[in-house]
Amino acid sequence: MKLPRLLALMSLLSLLTGTARAEPLKVGAAAPVITATADDGKPLNLGDVYKNNAYTLVWFYPKALTGGCTKQGCSLRDAAADLKKHGVAVVGVSNDTVELQKKFKDTNNFPFPLLADTDKKVVKAFGQNGIAFPSREAYLIDRTGKVVYHDERQTDKQAEKVLAFLASKKS
Repeated sequence: MKLPRLLALMSLLSLLTGTARAEPLKVGAAAPVITATADDGKPLNLGDVYKNNAYTLVWFYPKALTGGCTKQGCSLRDAAADLKKHGVAVVGVSNDTVELQKKFKDTNNFPFPLLADTDKKVVKAFGQNGIAFPSREAYLIDRTGKVVYHDERQTDKQAEKVLAFLASKKS
């Protein structure tokens, strides 16, 4: 195979596997104010969630009802009371359908909404490429809409890391 064709093939594979990506939002950046359909079939405006809570944790996961994504969501579910004490609202996002998001939420008793970002607008607005699947990331956003914390590639330690960050803010 000639070098230019090999490079083109490698670039395509990189895009499809999600390793090539847009630049994620940085701490201090304004979080996107965007609306998407939640697991209940109703639109949810993230800007409203930011304004109505001390913090909003927007967590992205590649695929509902899979091992790592379930661990990540259950970490947040199990810490829901502690997160709420800090004024944190939690919103999950993946490219799955409304029906699959509802099944994921119901199966795991998640007390927070899951957005069905089938058109990948939310994923892209947060700086992910959204070509294949969302990256496993979380953004903590304050009431003013500013990103105050960004965490990448977490599963069962997602809530623990967010709570540690919040505890460090009180020191």
